[in-house]
Amino acid sequence: MERSDKKTILVVDDNKDAAYTVGMFLELKGYKVHTRFSGKEALEAVETLHPDLVILDLAMPEMDGYETATLIRASQGTTLPLIALSGYSQQEYKSMSSEAGFNTHLIKPVDFKVLIELLNSFLSDQPTGVSN
Repeated sequence: MERSDKKTILVVDDNKDAAYTVGMFLELKGYKVHTRFSGKEALEAVETLHPDLVILDLAMPEMDGYETATLIRASQGTTLPLIALSGYSQQEYKSMSSEAGFNTHLIKPVDFKVLIELLNSFLSDQPTGVSN
């Protein structure tokens, strides 16, 4: 049975293996995770699932992560934490992430310890089972 105090995280990446890997790790840490594979699916999920945080790939076909983040910000405001997760590590991409409304920009492959520390800082009351 799902615990109602679990924080919900939406993981969005067109690479299904990457999305599932991050999602499974977060589930093991006590989070409720939903995965989606496009910007359009992300927008729909934000509206229907009301996640506590979104982890979003940048390089997706049709609607990239920058456009998706901008649209999420337009509909949700700035209270929903958005984490960019991308292979793009240059400063110009990090600046573009910030301009699109992301709270932070992580580089693939993700350092899971850093990810958990970020989640702990964004989601003040941790779900049961979360530890560093």
